[in-house]
Amino acid sequence: MAENSSDNIKEFWAELPRTDEDYLGSLRDWKNVHIATDDETIWLKGFTDEQASASELHQLPNFLLYELRDGLLFKKEALVPSGKMRTALLWMPIDKALRLTFPASNQNYFGISEKFPVRLKESNEEHPVIALLNRIDDCKESIVALPKFRLEKIEWIVIGEKALFLGTPLLSLPGKTYWTKDGHLLPSGFDFEFKNLSTFLQQKYNKESDGWLLWDENGNYLSIKKTDFRPLSVSSFRLTEKSREWN
Repeated sequence: MAENSSDNIKEFWAELPRTDEDYLGSLRDWKNVHIATDDETIWLKGFTDEQASASELHQLPNFLLYELRDGLLFKKEALVPSGKMRTALLWMPIDKALRLTFPASNQNYFGISEKFPVRLKESNEEHPVIALLNRIDDCKESIVALPKFRLEKIEWIVIGEKALFLGTPLLSLPGKTYWTKDGHLLPSGFDFEFKNLSTFLQQKYNKESDGWLLWDENGNYLSIKKTDFRPLSVSSFRLTEKSREWN
């Protein structure tokens, strides 16, 4: 007789104090996880085996993970239960329970209100780059020396003393490179601390999807209209150089 595979499926629960609720943001995109609360405790359930071992979970302060067996909660590898399964809890998907609250829009150059801090963190994932930010004075000799076909698929815009080049294949110039995510331009090697935050930020700051949000590593952004970009050519670059000299 075949073994019932459902008997081998583990069900994980977790708890942490309600005072540590702010730390749950790192789990917001785990849509399979459900959350409930009582007077002093936050309860979570529905973790996959992979999530139950993930660093995002075990880095939470005052966090306890249990395996549910026959209505009892066991800590990892424990033979004696720590307590009974809680009943009469109101469960919700974690991404719906943890609502984001955004600050008023701030259009200052690389500035954002501190009411809801947006943080970027280093990421091990590799993404193709699509944009390059460089000082105009550091790239002007290289630009005028490049053949026309290298410039044809590139658009650019001037930002203060810098030029932002957009397109692929990207120019082989020194500078800071960016990859794209949901209409954001993020520094290479970085991603939002809360990965699903990108769509909420687009809804708040780029409702018409007519621009790019250019981010730095400190979580500050610059809103750029796509219509402000122009095709890159040696002539357009030289004209920009002359206008800067006249100013």
